[in-house]
Amino acid sequence: MKNAGFTLIEVLLSITAIAIIAGISIPVYQSFQNRNDLDIAATVFAQTARRAQVLAQAADGDTSWGTRAQSGIIALFKGVNYEGRDTAYDEVFDMPSSIIVSGTQEYVFTKFTGLPQTTGALTLTSMNNETRTITINANGMVSY
Repeated sequence: MKNAGFTLIEVLLSITAIAIIAGISIPVYQSFQNRNDLDIAATVFAQTARRAQVLAQAADGDTSWGTRAQSGIIALFKGVNYEGRDTAYDEVFDMPSSIIVSGTQEYVFTKFTGLPQTTGALTLTSMNNETRTITINANGMVSY
């Protein structure tokens, strides 16, 4: 009669092979996830800035509109600044807290013209030290 089954060495070799593959794959996956989170955050901020500009040009609510990025959130707001905004109109988008925000974090677009009150660049940095820079120029053009 023939014995069927696996030997202990075969099982250990299989477990070792799986552990090696997982050890290589997990850091690659985390790097991909961090890069993806960074790209999504940059796109959301750029789209939010463009939306704030359109709402300001349309004089929606008869006031200025703006956008702000800070740790953990990207916000679209109605008002002349984030502190004095009308919170009933806030639209808040979550951003991974692992992304570091630097540069000009708040942009307000003036009613009717849609021109930004400030210009500059917002830089988002991931845990991998990869960055995405969103720039808003004097004409209100958002580029990233």
